[in-house]
Amino acid sequence: MPKVAGSIKELLAALDGIAKIEGDRLVVVDEDGLRTRGIYDLAWTATFSEDDATVEAARWLVWEASQAVGARSASIQELYNARARGDYEGMTVPAINLRAQTFDMARIILETAKKNDSAAVIFELARSEQTYTFQRVFEFATSILAGAVAAGWKGPVFIQGDHYQFNMKKYQADAEKMTEEIRKACRDAIAAGYRNIDIDSSTLVDLALPTIDAQQHENYARAAELTALIRTLEVDGVTISVGGEIGEVGKKNSTPDELKAYLDGYRKALDADAKGAVGLSKVSVATGTSHGGVPLPGGGVADVALDFGVITELSEVARTYGLSGVVQHGASTLPDEMFHKFPATGCAEIHLATGFQNALFEHPAFPAELHKAIEEWVFANCQDERKEGQTDIQFVYSGRKKAIGPFKRQLWDLATKDAILASQAAKVDFLFKQLGTPGSRAIVEKFVKPVEYHKPMPEALKAAR
Repeated sequence: MPKVAGSIKELLAALDGIAKIEGDRLVVVDEDGLRTRGIYDLAWTATFSEDDATVEAARWLVWEASQAVGARSASIQELYNARARGDYEGMTVPAINLRAQTFDMARIILETAKKNDSAAVIFELARSEQTYTFQRVFEFATSILAGAVAAGWKGPVFIQGDHYQFNMKKYQADAEKMTEEIRKACRDAIAAGYRNIDIDSSTLVDLALPTIDAQQHENYARAAELTALIRTLEVDGVTISVGGEIGEVGKKNSTPDELKAYLDGYRKALDADAKGAVGLSKVSVATGTSHGGVPLPGGGVADVALDFGVITELSEVARTYGLSGVVQHGASTLPDEMFHKFPATGCAEIHLATGFQNALFEHPAFPAELHKAIEEWVFANCQDERKEGQTDIQFVYSGRKKAIGPFKRQLWDLATKDAILASQAAKVDFLFKQLGTPGSRAIVEKFVKPVEYHKPMPEALKAAR
């Protein structure tokens, strides 16, 4: 098992003969040793060490290792600009929310991408997921980049902040305070190395207002304000990809008029804040799905009446505004036979989360005793979230994601994880093929040029060298 360093000196000792610090840079001496041994110790230390200075050092070392080997955090903006121009079609980019086993999942996803000659895949985490998975932005970015190094990945690594979402009740109580929460989330994500952020102010839409523009006003005004802020935070010359959202997933389906009102209002508001600034690259819409799926009383997930016509129509509208198309949320629990339909609709991006979580918890190799412990934790800690009429099966299905943080170390250290990860890799391979990403490396590398960017070395690491 990987070692968790308790001090910076112990951490540096683990890299002896693999990498060394020269001046303010990390020099990789043995790339194979870094990929197969050193990066594991760095990832586990960055995630589980109890010494704050050692965690900070491990995060810096992973970032610099990713720069050294060419697995660099990147923005998908230029690829999506190419889609808007019609330079490619027939591909929907998967954006995968990694709630558990983040390092290993990033590794197997990129190993699978290599086998498919693909580079079109996004790693993301929603703001809400940060809380219950115990993964703040600096940790998440580190785990993804460490996984890329372990995969022997060369090329762009797309890390995305998903659903940087406004809470309507908080907004009504204090709009400025709620907005500042999202501003801070954007600042933190960009400082951590994220180059893609989805702003979800769709929760502020008020369908009771008399006009569509009025209904969407708070949504587009806040999205524009935050885009303007993000443009001021671009320190490495890279245009961060920003996504918007017009319809809260799980509510009524979005319409062309709503999308037009949102995009027209957004452009005017953005020009008022930062005239001529680069706007959105994509917009999420509601098409009939719901996050996590709807659990059935006896197990399984209910069928979804997903409207592919909405995706096609709204993607066409989005591209007339210079966007790549629309984004499909809540898709990972859909039937397998649906996924091949997305590229034909012009869907730019599809978000996949709960399906991978389910594949972990429900895998035959998942330890029965850990499964029981997680169920007991849900019953003990999530009763306040139990909905009236839910069966125990539905309750555990809905609540077990909240156990991912408390059981994070056990999930990373599973003795049976190789069998589980093999199944996850097979699912990823299937999704890549259905979504049209195999062979996409050439088109991605044509438009996306990751920038080498170095972060200041932590003072504690300087002192310990």
